[in-house]
Amino acid sequence: MADYEPLRDVEEQLQTNRRATRVASLDVFRGLCVFLMMLVDYGGSVFPVISHSPWDGIHLADFVMPFFLFIAGLSPALAYKKVPNRAEATWKAVLRAVKLFLLGVLLQGGYLHGVNSLTYGVDIEKIRWMGVLQRISIGYIVAALCEIWLTCRTWRQGGFFKSYFWHWCIAFSLSAVYMLLLYGLYVPNWQFTAPALASSLSPSNDSNVYMVRCAVRGDLGPACNSAGMIDRYILGVDHLYMKPTYRNLKECKISDGQECSPPWCDAPFDPEGILSSLTAAVTCIFGLQYGHILADLQDHRGRLTKWSLLSISSFILGLLLAFTGIPVNKSLYTVSYMLITSASAGITFCALYLLVDVYGYRRLTSVLEWMGMHSLSIFVLITSNLAIIAIQGFYWTAPENNIVHWIISRLVHA
Repeated sequence: MADYEPLRDVEEQLQTNRRATRVASLDVFRGLCVFLMMLVDYGGSVFPVISHSPWDGIHLADFVMPFFLFIAGLSPALAYKKVPNRAEATWKAVLRAVKLFLLGVLLQGGYLHGVNSLTYGVDIEKIRWMGVLQRISIGYIVAALCEIWLTCRTWRQGGFFKSYFWHWCIAFSLSAVYMLLLYGLYVPNWQFTAPALASSLSPSNDSNVYMVRCAVRGDLGPACNSAGMIDRYILGVDHLYMKPTYRNLKECKISDGQECSPPWCDAPFDPEGILSSLTAAVTCIFGLQYGHILADLQDHRGRLTKWSLLSISSFILGLLLAFTGIPVNKSLYTVSYMLITSASAGITFCALYLLVDVYGYRRLTSVLEWMGMHSLSIFVLITSNLAIIAIQGFYWTAPENNIVHWIISRLVHA
């Protein structure tokens, strides 16, 4: 038995080293993403300034999705650093992405009806196919396949960009295809059916079919952009998000008895649609490069220097594109928006890495770290409204006097 004791000591030492070298800022960053999601979801109705921007522009809520995508892209660089069997690794990555996609359909497809109704079930003809987890799954599989198949590990001595040259080619290609389709596709007039609309145009017939007149190319407005057209053709208009944020635009709130809002204000539009998933995947590739720096470099200074250079250069490029006419738009996930938010995610991660892993202030972020370690479980509880429904079960005298209603009423009257 004594012969096995040294092996046990070695194994314990290895486990200790793994725990000691764990990058805690990764979990803290995931926890921050979950916290921001909760903040903007429940606080956005009370404080509109932190809610999603109606169309062009950027608010606090518009950083949440890119932050999730950034950290989802960073993970494959660590998980697939050494891949003995590419086919097996690919199968595992695809299986994980499919599970995440199906979970997203369950949570956001319409199966769960929300806090005001305890019923459930969704009409298959109106199920929403895209959503937050679906977009993350798409970005994750793109980053994972890049890491598994397109990493030239023998070039590591040749420099950072040479080793991951094909990753940058994929990112550039996805952005180029996105720009080509966004600005190059012709968008014809289109129509949709709605039960009741206050529109400046009359229905085409008695079945409440409303016409949206476009016949343009390269329009980036809510009504006539090619991203919405692609989703309507491929997914179907009934499978899109029914409450898009552009309904908060001024022109969609006109109702003085004489002038009504245009019909597209009540049309569905999916902010996690097909075309915008291309640039969303580029955010994951951006996070993947952060993961490469984390895996390849061991010193704090080297990591922070490369991360900062990558983030600052991307941020400047995003600003230049915004000033040259490419709007910062979350719903379309424009290239300028992608660069600015990806860079912001990188800068935020740098700050957390410096605070947690370099200076060791883990107590300050212990709650976020715990949330990051259980991020998917918390996401499911929040998105499905199970947590809110459970809290609403406790009330005083009458069901209307539950704690959630009490908090909201105090915030509204504050």
